[in-house]
Amino acid sequence: MAIHGKNYREARQQFNREEYYAPEEALELVKKISRATFDETVELAVRLGVNPKHADQQVRGTVVLPHGTGKSVRVLVFAKGEKAKEAESAGADIVGGDELAEKIQGGWLDFDVAVATPDMMGTVGKLGKILGPRGLMPNPKSGTVTFDLQRAIEEIKAGKVEFRTDKAGNIHLPIGKVSFTLEQLRQNFYTVIETLIKARPPAAKGQYIRSITVSSTMGPGIKISPQKAAALGK
Repeated sequence: MAIHGKNYREARQQFNREEYYAPEEALELVKKISRATFDETVELAVRLGVNPKHADQQVRGTVVLPHGTGKSVRVLVFAKGEKAKEAESAGADIVGGDELAEKIQGGWLDFDVAVATPDMMGTVGKLGKILGPRGLMPNPKSGTVTFDLQRAIEEIKAGKVEFRTDKAGNIHLPIGKVSFTLEQLRQNFYTVIETLIKARPPAAKGQYIRSITVSSTMGPGIKISPQKAAALGK
């Protein structure tokens, strides 16, 4: 059984762990009970009524948070020629080709998101065993394999995050920082909920959003009423 620290235990005592709160109430509580000495990330966990073992029930996509994640994102781009110049102009932090692939094969991974032009996937494909398990592999479905580098980079820098159901049908993603205003967190939260509702697979049966929990990096999870979140999200 996990043993939590004093701050965690005190935070947990400030709300009813069995109650399902309205989204705004839960987000306000997350801000109120934060005790860390750093600006904690506000994390959202959603359990969906899907079976990811079936291809037609997997939920995957991207969402651009209106107020970003509060995190500075280092974007690496695999490109060459004019596309490399476009990436640099668009604000990419690292741009290159074969030399970058060799550097990554040597163990270097000092970036948060990787983007590649389609003509570079022959090189990038060799890095699948390294980038794949870390969620860093460029993918057309997430918009990170594209010739439109300016748009891809600008969206990522603005707060675009990728989501995908895990083996248990859960979605985990950041929706901001504790230092965000309640309104900023609220807008980011509902943007995610609306995106997940739109991404519902036709094969999913019964209740789609089963549970929602928000927490700060070091704080306890606070339950949100799926019904209230879905209703207001519309």
